[in-house]
Amino acid sequence: MKLIKQEHKFGCGIACIASILNIKYKNALRLFKNGEKRAEKIPDFYCKEMIWILKNQGLNYEYKYVKNKIKKRIYQPNSIVFIKRTKKYKYGHYLIRINSRWMDPWINLPDKNIRAGYRKRLPAKPIYVLFAIQ
Repeated sequence: MKLIKQEHKFGCGIACIASILNIKYKNALRLFKNGEKRAEKIPDFYCKEMIWILKNQGLNYEYKYVKNKIKKRIYQPNSIVFIKRTKKYKYGHYLIRINSRWMDPWINLPDKNIRAGYRKRLPAKPIYVLFAIQ
């Protein structure tokens, strides 16, 4: 699984999809309706659309609100987590679970020179999780 940085202000979900599909960010961006426009100006990449894209690419995923019963799913390999809105993450943020770590597509937020990197822990409380199902 690739370490992929987001290339737009609101491109964290796109970078996570690109990582799972093992494709370039630009190719993943094309899978989203009006992806380029939305990634730059509107924080509206939702779990439902991401699930639809993954299913269209042959992967069986679903998403759930994170509660006690679901919490263990966030640690499942290749799960994507949407974290709570905070002072630092004004619109929330998507990260993906890779090799027992969290791939963060903008680890040095708010730096304009965007870098992707790995974290040991999530930077905020998880709200939604997208995970593969058998």
